[in-house]
Amino acid sequence: MKEIDYIIVGDGFAAMFFAHQLIMNEKKFILFSVRENSASTISAGIVNPVVLKKFTTFWLAEEQIANLSKIMLEIESYTGNNFLLEENIYRIFHDQNEQRLWQKKVETDELRPFLDPSPKHLSGVCNNFGAGRVSHSARVNVTEFFAGLRKYLKEKNQLIEEKFDYDRLKGNVYADFHFKQIVFCEGMGVRENPYFKNIPLVPNKGHHLTVRLNKSLATLATVKKKHFLFAVNDGRYYYGGTYDPKPRLDEIDEDAVEQLYEGLSEFYKEGFQVEKVSYGFRPTVGDRRPIVGAHPKYSSYFVLNGLGARGVLNGSYFAKMLFNSIENGTDLPKEVEVRRFRDLLLTNDNK
Repeated sequence: MKEIDYIIVGDGFAAMFFAHQLIMNEKKFILFSVRENSASTISAGIVNPVVLKKFTTFWLAEEQIANLSKIMLEIESYTGNNFLLEENIYRIFHDQNEQRLWQKKVETDELRPFLDPSPKHLSGVCNNFGAGRVSHSARVNVTEFFAGLRKYLKEKNQLIEEKFDYDRLKGNVYADFHFKQIVFCEGMGVRENPYFKNIPLVPNKGHHLTVRLNKSLATLATVKKKHFLFAVNDGRYYYGGTYDPKPRLDEIDEDAVEQLYEGLSEFYKEGFQVEKVSYGFRPTVGDRRPIVGAHPKYSSYFVLNGLGARGVLNGSYFAKMLFNSIENGTDLPKEVEVRRFRDLLLTNDNK
């Protein structure tokens, strides 16, 4: 029997950022990940402190931005790679009213740190009313982030690339491992988890396109009007993603593809070819807060889920909070505590 501190189950940002906490604190652990295309692994990896539809910010935005910068430097220290790309977001204004609203929001204490007061003009795209730059915005190189961390974990024999079998979990023993804590970071996969299957996640389906532009953009940045556009590799660009909270089949939605095609065509007039359509299901929560903490009956079983469209910011921030809660007894914010769904978790005893 192998003695370890933690088992992590999951494929996305929540699992990787929690693994990072264990690495930094020299804990013995293993991660079960089957390398499926989770919502995280096909996401844009956008780091954005502003809700760009109405030019507002969100809960803990400043704290999460500051935390992420520190976390990514720590990850660079042991992987040898910088996965955080300092490419700001430029929001194209739809009309003069949006430009005026931006200028009005710049004057507020809440938005002043994030909104550049000087409108910009971007070359290569239609932006007759200019564009606003979001300060402290960036993006994670998603492909390299997951590849780099998986490579590191594999070299340390901390990654098991197989599906977690709940039937082999007996108390604090799984197969040949005796562990102190287990953390489930499964996104929508939690619906197969007999301990946390009743947490009220809402699948929000998102599509994005991989495209080739007939003429590359001169600006190395993330451009947004309705969706995000940025360069990825080999002349390819990411454009997306859509938001569809309605239940949909696990297949490409042609309406979403058309929405993306029209959205890109609206501000990029040089022509493009769609090479690939990708989609995933973001795990969202009705109250727009992640779900974090210990099972009310199984005290060594934990959940980190419901990160929504802000997987990078929520994942890095609440992974650290969860670790400190487990190891140091610090309180989790009541807004994210899994205990708010205590009755659901105890329904039919879940197990």
